Amino acid sequence: MPKQPAIPGLRDAMKKKVTRREQFLAEMDAVVPWGRLLALIAPH
Repeated sequence: MPKQPAIPGLRDAMKKKVTRREQFLAEMDAVVPWGRLLALIAPH
């Protein structure tokens, strides 16, 4: 019998626990104004 096709979103539901590193990076993305910082650095 062939394997059952994957259900979209099922992989996300079975995803492993979020690591401290991933959580930290997500928080940094939410807090730091990356666009403004990159615009400030770009001329150099």
